[in-house]
Amino acid sequence: MIENYFEDFMEFFYPNVYDAIDWIQGYEFLNQELQKVVREAATKKGRLVDKLVKVWRKDGKETLLYIHIEVQGQRETDFPKRIFTYHYRLYDRYGPQIISLVILGDGDKNWRPRSYGYSDLGCRLFFKFPIVKLLDYQDKWKQLEKSNNPFSIVVRTHLKGLETRRFPEQRYHWKVELFKALQKAKYSRQEILDLYHFLDWVLALPVELSQQFDHFVEDYEEAKKVRYITSIEKRWLEKGVQQGIQQGLGQGLQQGIGQGISQGLQLGLLQKSREDIREILALRFEHVPVLLISKIEAINDTSLLSKLHKEAVLVDSLETFEKLINKHSTH
Repeated sequence: MIENYFEDFMEFFYPNVYDAIDWIQGYEFLNQELQKVVREAATKKGRLVDKLVKVWRKDGKETLLYIHIEVQGQRETDFPKRIFTYHYRLYDRYGPQIISLVILGDGDKNWRPRSYGYSDLGCRLFFKFPIVKLLDYQDKWKQLEKSNNPFSIVVRTHLKGLETRRFPEQRYHWKVELFKALQKAKYSRQEILDLYHFLDWVLALPVELSQQFDHFVEDYEEAKKVRYITSIEKRWLEKGVQQGIQQGLGQGLQQGIGQGISQGLQLGLLQKSREDIREILALRFEHVPVLLISKIEAINDTSLLSKLHKEAVLVDSLETFEKLINKHSTH
């Protein structure tokens, strides 16, 4: 969403920086270059800074400005130090034309890291960076509803994602309401598609409610005579048919294609279920161990994946989730 709608992102979260940019000159994402600069400063989790963007200023002070954007989804003890470390490494490369902007998407209202510093024997350093706390928008819901900026939908979706993590029925309700809000807003077709995929990813539902939501979307589209959204079930079918035809062509014209399509549909459903589970866990817990991912990928039981999909939405930790997988694998 940041890369596709960078101007909207800056205008929504950092309007003062937005006003300083000469948008006529365009902008350039330097994510690969960023990774080279800060690779050695990666945390133990292996996380790197999210984005680095080169823009042009319009105030005449400096032609170029490099914007380092960090989106942080959970509380981290050494977060201020990490932001400082990335900043000074980028400073080594670009000089004082670098600024660091932070978006805090965690659920702790009291965690608001803004600075890093130290002093010893007369030597003192102090680094301050601006932050946006997404939880603060809970008190600005009416303003979000009136805004036509795509990130008004992004923020509302994020807030309801945090609020309904353990309440799937409430999550379903808000997914429906936000879908309606998305349809009523004056967005382009591509914006609607992008925001829908974000909504679908953040507000993941257990299988039963997910199917119920798909039916709601189809009924809504039919009533409104629009066909912006391709439902999840259709995407699964298309993926399965494509794989099935590929397998069928290698098995024979009639029997092979029939069997291939059937097998392909099954493969498509299995893979989509695994992908959904991984995405839910990554959204909720950020870092999913490679070993756990490999265990999920090894599951070929659709009924088990259905159960694990629901558990991924409701479980309290990755450790508990892994125990559930181990328990089922021993039976």
